[in-house]
Amino acid sequence: MSWAQSVTQCIQSGGTLASVEDLAESNFLVEHADLHTSKTSGFWIGIYRNVNGQLLWQDNSALDFVNWGEGQPLEDQLDYCVELSAFSGYWSILPCSSQKGFICKKPKSGKKDKAHGHRNMWILLTLVLIILLGVGFMFYFLLKMKTQSGTEREARRHSALLEYSHVLTGRDNENDSTDKEKNEHSVV
Repeated sequence: MSWAQSVTQCIQSGGTLASVEDLAESNFLVEHADLHTSKTSGFWIGIYRNVNGQLLWQDNSALDFVNWGEGQPLEDQLDYCVELSAFSGYWSILPCSSQKGFICKKPKSGKKDKAHGHRNMWILLTLVLIILLGVGFMFYFLLKMKTQSGTEREARRHSALLEYSHVLTGRDNENDSTDKEKNEHSVV
């Protein structure tokens, strides 16, 4: 693919053409690019020249590391793009219309977003469980209060019935014991 087609493919997959931050990353790319060398000898990376001739990374990261091949880059090749050699790891300038493979790099925040999504799911699940437990306890206590108030109501009703029956008979417990004592004294 051309450099422009490669950029489009990377953007569609949620990334950019690879930026290379240090020698370790460059070596990593070469090792993994080696798997595909039977198809191409090099891969587009995300370095380009802007209209002012400045070299920039497509993902806007700083251009702190370079790994140019001998004699590269040439100043008069402003409209050219950069490939990473699958054999040597060095960079070279080629016409942007050249057909090469490409290496995409997705932002590191993608992993954080996924982890953040999982964390949010666990927080949501925990909140749902807490709410369900709270509702369960609320129903338990409401039921307990209802049965207690029913028992208390039954006790009050029973007490009222006893009082009513005493009123009807004209007696209460104290009067009964006093009458018995009077009866016992008069018999003597």
